Amino acid sequence: MLTIIILALIAIVVLFAVKNIRMQFITRPVFSFFKKVLPPLSDTEREAMEAGDVWWEGELFRGNPNWNTLHSYGKPTLTAEEKDFIDNQVMTALTMIDDFDIVHNRKDLPPELWEYFKKEGFFALIIPKKFGGKAFSAYANSTIVSKLASRSVSAAVTVMVPNSLGPGELLTHYGTSEQKERWLPALAKGDEIPCFALTGPEAGSDAGAIPDVGIVCRDTFNGEEMLGLKLTWDKRYITLAPVATVLGLAFQMRDPEGLLGDKKNLGITCALIPTDHPGVVIGRRHNPLGMAFMNGTTQGKEVFIPLDWIIGGPEFAGKGWRMLVECLSAGRGISLPALATASGHMATKTTTAYSYVRHQFGMAIGQFEGVQEALARIIANTYQLEAARRLTTTGIDLKVKPSVVTAIAKYHMTELGRSVMNDAMDIQSGKGIQLGPKNYLGHPYMSNPISITVEGANILTRSLMIFGQGATRCHPYVLAEMEAAAMENQHEALERFDALLMGHMGYATRNAFSALFSALSGSRFGSAPVSGETKQYYKDMSRISSALALMTDLSMLIMGGDLKRKEMLSARMGDVLSQLYLGSATLKLFEDNGRQQDDLPAVRYVMANRLHLAAKALEDTIRNFPSRPVAWLLRGLIFPLGNHFTAPSDKMATDLVSGMLKPGPARERITFLCPEFEGDKGGIAEVEQAFIAQYACKDIYKKLKKAQRAGELPAKVPNLVLFAKALETGVITADEEQKLQHADKLRLAAINVNDFEAL
Repeated sequence: MLTIIILALIAIVVLFAVKNIRMQFITRPVFSFFKKVLPPLSDTEREAMEAGDVWWEGELFRGNPNWNTLHSYGKPTLTAEEKDFIDNQVMTALTMIDDFDIVHNRKDLPPELWEYFKKEGFFALIIPKKFGGKAFSAYANSTIVSKLASRSVSAAVTVMVPNSLGPGELLTHYGTSEQKERWLPALAKGDEIPCFALTGPEAGSDAGAIPDVGIVCRDTFNGEEMLGLKLTWDKRYITLAPVATVLGLAFQMRDPEGLLGDKKNLGITCALIPTDHPGVVIGRRHNPLGMAFMNGTTQGKEVFIPLDWIIGGPEFAGKGWRMLVECLSAGRGISLPALATASGHMATKTTTAYSYVRHQFGMAIGQFEGVQEALARIIANTYQLEAARRLTTTGIDLKVKPSVVTAIAKYHMTELGRSVMNDAMDIQSGKGIQLGPKNYLGHPYMSNPISITVEGANILTRSLMIFGQGATRCHPYVLAEMEAAAMENQHEALERFDALLMGHMGYATRNAFSALFSALSGSRFGSAPVSGETKQYYKDMSRISSALALMTDLSMLIMGGDLKRKEMLSARMGDVLSQLYLGSATLKLFEDNGRQQDDLPAVRYVMANRLHLAAKALEDTIRNFPSRPVAWLLRGLIFPLGNHFTAPSDKMATDLVSGMLKPGPARERITFLCPEFEGDKGGIAEVEQAFIAQYACKDIYKKLKKAQRAGELPAKVPNLVLFAKALETGVITADEEQKLQHADKLRLAAINVNDFEAL
């Protein structure tokens, strides 16, 4: 028997170690199989795959994250210039915003706010300084948009669009010198207002299906015959279109007469067109869920433009899709996550305050566990949003183009923003549903689906993009193997594939053993860059990372190209990657903030949830895996002792809430994007002032409760009667009675809502 085992081992060693034998019996068959199951890629998919960079998500995907790499990225900070702009221009802008007036009366920003935005460079945040712009960091851009969004989504969207995907960004990265000199200074001053037209009635998420077309031809422009494009387009949902003076346009470029060369279909191209150019039609306004930012349509029929109006000039013909994908980071990684984070900061600030000042059944509603359950989610999700905002903008500021990371940020942060607003509405209830100047929840709540929809619909982003791009881009071998399979020289292709295959097999084997050992040992022997309570979270995330890497390899092996069509499965595996990213952002924020102990309740809740959701996604994938034997193998390797990652406990929720129903640094760290300013008489200031005043009276209220329990004061009487009786019986002093009256006046103002004679 021993002899048979030894011979078998020798045979295996020879099979893998002797190259000729390995090539004959392993590499050639595997290579042939790989080419058969290789998923076909469209041109747009290939360009999207090749665009952008692999960043931190690559570490998370490969089964053995280097946590020191995460910590090496540094803490995002504002320059002195950025801080000054936020402390002055942004705060001044907040004083000029009356969102009820903007949305319900004007249906537009007031003229003075438009002028202020233009004059002070709010539309020039990403434009280089030599062209009159601010050249602010992604972190600063995000902070500015967030602070504006805490008071007005309409104002924030108006600012974020010129600083997101559009002419300004495309010109900065790809424009010719002449285009930059012509447009960027005017855009920076606000003399020109840009919009970018990508989406149309027939092409939204499937941007590769754009029917809008530009035909290469000869025609006359400014009295001179020249080569150019005859454009026909029909676009909708275009933000700022109704007020735009310059139109960025995405279209299919075709050259049927071969005027530029042999290629008939050049592909998606981007051009820049003044809106007063003959034939350009700016259509009527849309009404995006009642919000007041400008949004509308644009059309054109056989509109002739010179070739040098192509962004980047004629040599960038057909390169538009890659340009767009590389620049989507602004919208997906900065702007929309900034709106979501602002919702979190505002909801946390107002809902903690409201839960303290709103009383029912003789006590603050924040003391009821039912309320605490929802309030804990608000606080934890806000901590998560702030963490993801900082890590994502850090990546963008490192000058990488993290396409997978920004897709994760776009999907999960906008969904977290939606969850936060739903919970805030549930807690504040009547306060939230009655619109008026005092209402601060209604407009962000109403506008949530806008963020969910734009810059790639969330369903698509989750089911196709995150794992679809991540699995290939982040995997250390698959993309290189695909490239080897596409090589024309078969001998060279086989040699290249052989080297990759050996590495891939070692990688897969390591992940299988790592997943099993970590599961059996409870991740106790994993590495972590820190000590203390958060150490175990790093170890658990490494375990899940190795499980994801193993599952990805087996999924690609078993399903091959069919994996593209198994959207529910690929979405769940994308969820695992996303939860790892969000969890790592949370741990990094805790470190960046100096390991503040009063942040630990939020970290505990968030990390328990992230690990629970990641493990659930793994389990759900296994449960639905098409090959049952492989599913059994995966379960045995990933969850040999069962899934013990549970959702946050009730105690975690109550501990988290109890620390936030009082003013303090922990609360300030996740509410600072909803700032206070002098002269603010809006609903946010109203409820915050009531909260501060009520909290300052907490010891006086304890006196009243003690006297009521002792029978010295009546139990159920109006507050003013109770205060007077307490003063009369000597339970409180005159000064304390005045403080109580003042606090109660603020409380009543905060919980009241607007009413109208007529609507």
